[in-house]
Amino acid sequence: MLNTDKLTLISHTLCPYVQRAAISLAEKHIDFSRVFIDLSDKPGWFKQTSPLGKVPLLQVGDAAIFESAVILEYIEDTTGHPLHPSSALERAGHRSAIEFGSSILNSIAGFYSAGDKQAFDAKVVELTQRFQWLEGRLKDAPYFSGENFSLVDATFGPVFRYFDLFDQIGDFGILSDKPKISTWRKALAKRTSVGNAVVAEYPELLRAFVKNRASYLSGLLVQSEIISPPGPQSSR
Repeated sequence: MLNTDKLTLISHTLCPYVQRAAISLAEKHIDFSRVFIDLSDKPGWFKQTSPLGKVPLLQVGDAAIFESAVILEYIEDTTGHPLHPSSALERAGHRSAIEFGSSILNSIAGFYSAGDKQAFDAKVVELTQRFQWLEGRLKDAPYFSGENFSLVDATFGPVFRYFDLFDQIGDFGILSDKPKISTWRKALAKRTSVGNAVVAEYPELLRAFVKNRASYLSGLLVQSEIISPPGPQSSR
């Protein structure tokens, strides 16, 4: 049985969508617990509770909320310390940016899953173009909309975390010559809520996950380890 005395976030160790919810709750100083499950061996209670069989799932007493966007909005609607701007137009812009972040996550999945160089190079171009578009819309400030942390920042913290591994494999130029992206990435990496959104073993787990993809990138990862074996992980 799940502990229903407080919010419980049903999680998977690598899921970036789970991280969004964990970051939001931490930023709002909301007490919650986490239950990690193996999505390849889903427990019976999870199958009964999550109709889509996906994480995150937020247990609120006897109720369960699924889909990360809905979870973020529920947290925003029911707690203080808003992470959305007060202006309806700005909120709409932030929600659009969150959806754009989800599209980047889909491109990242295509990047690490590409089976050959042609497909891989296409994803490099796609990701480079998406981040270039984002670079043109950022301010000269640490976070997406300036000095204040928002749900868009909670969305992109997990996005940039992938590049901590990708940068160890090779220089793909995706984030090159994008100074605003660089500033934003560094600011998010220093944020306690972002750092604590994953387990301590996350870098090793992600490395193993990518290595086992039997993809073009996994081959590059193996080659990079032969040339320079991985050492202790460090945050950017």
